[in-house]
Amino acid sequence: MTGFQAFLGKELWEILRTWRIWVLPGIVLFFAVTGPVIARFTPQLLQAVAPDTGLVIQIPDPTFLDAYLQWTKNLVQIVTFAIIIIFAGAVSAERRSGTAVLALTKPLSRSAFVVAKYLAQGALLIGTVAVGAAITWALTYTVFGEAPWRPLAQATGVWLVWGLMILGIMVFLSSLVGSQAGAAGLGLGAFVLLSIASIWDLAVRYSPAGLLGAPTDILVGRAGYLLWPVVTGFALTGVALAKAVWAFSRKEL
Repeated sequence: MTGFQAFLGKELWEILRTWRIWVLPGIVLFFAVTGPVIARFTPQLLQAVAPDTGLVIQIPDPTFLDAYLQWTKNLVQIVTFAIIIIFAGAVSAERRSGTAVLALTKPLSRSAFVVAKYLAQGALLIGTVAVGAAITWALTYTVFGEAPWRPLAQATGVWLVWGLMILGIMVFLSSLVGSQAGAAGLGLGAFVLLSIASIWDLAVRYSPAGLLGAPTDILVGRAGYLLWPVVTGFALTGVALAKAVWAFSRKEL
């Protein structure tokens, strides 16, 4: 077994043994469980409080689409924030604690260290979101009696390209900045810039900014040409990891 394989296995095992197995999965699974229920009963709750406010609220009956939109909204907003905060210390925390030194004294290069970190956290993200999507589908079918799987799978898959890209950016920032708070602040800044770019049509068509609204567009049937956003999203992920290796190789341990 190579040093890379051994370290990757250690990272995956640590995810299962430490708090990391609870935080991100807990957030995602909470929204997966509550999303369809909230979508189903929100109109009744609003109508119940309307007489007290004097307002007349007319809301169409909810459908499976409302549950799916609730799921993608939570992914794009809250889960993205969670990725930025949770993984802001993916590399810098290892440097501060001294565990990076111990790992690199073995036959493990710095590039392998960074890539293994990304792959382990990426596996956690993919597995968690896949399970969350399956729970969303099952509960949506239970609540509404209708839940086509294809639009949910497509919207979730496109978001995963976005999520893995954000993870790559955070691994880079964590390699570049010694402070977890500093990396998180820069990550939030990157998210804000991409959000601003998503209102520019040219950026939506040809840059990763198009991934931000793509899950919702897929569900409502107005998805455009997603090839370039997906391709540039993967490209930015690769660039972020290459820069992470570059930054980490120049840090003193």
